[in-house]
Amino acid sequence: MKTSLALLLVGLLAASAQAEFRTWTRGDGKTAELSLVAVTDADGEKSGEFKMRNGKSVTIKASSLLEGDAKLLADWTPSGGSVPAGKPSAFDKILEGDLVKLSGKSLKTYKGATKPKKYYIFYYTASWCGPCHKYTPSLVQFYNKSKNANFEIVLITSDRDESNMEEYATEMKMPWPQLKLAKAADFKKKFPHDVNGIHKYISVMCARVFNIPIER
Repeated sequence: MKTSLALLLVGLLAASAQAEFRTWTRGDGKTAELSLVAVTDADGEKSGEFKMRNGKSVTIKASSLLEGDAKLLADWTPSGGSVPAGKPSAFDKILEGDLVKLSGKSLKTYKGATKPKKYYIFYYTASWCGPCHKYTPSLVQFYNKSKNANFEIVLITSDRDESNMEEYATEMKMPWPQLKLAKAADFKKKFPHDVNGIHKYISVMCARVFNIPIER
């Protein structure tokens, strides 16, 4: 593949992460790309708490925005702290109740799993995969910085032993959920791929999820 795997994945996920940002316009005509994360109401006036692209936060009163943006802020409703369930997908049945996630140094049943609004990204990897060991830290860094409600990474292991799977997750401090080892083979049969080599699977799955062409 001419395009590097790391750049392909980060580029795709970044597009998803940026989907929450939009242009907000103040009454004086000044604009900014912001993501609305909360709305407060003080003395009968609503204010929005926004996230900037550099990660900093800023608070803007509704009265400071143009009429259309002020109404958008006023109509905004919180998610209650949980990620809204996404639309039904082909993956729901096989993932529901069968995800684990790192807790301390152990993989435990992930009871707080919620469906992403838009995309599942399946990371095929294994503790014995050398290229994966080099790539995974970059993916962890990206996930910790950019995770939002639009996407979720789910690891599909090619390990044969749960202890190796757990040690790998602990070593890399993996923040995403994983499909249980006992379900991995079924998942691969139900969603087959036409390539060999687990480090290639992630780019193929991304292309299918995002409906874009890739080079092999």
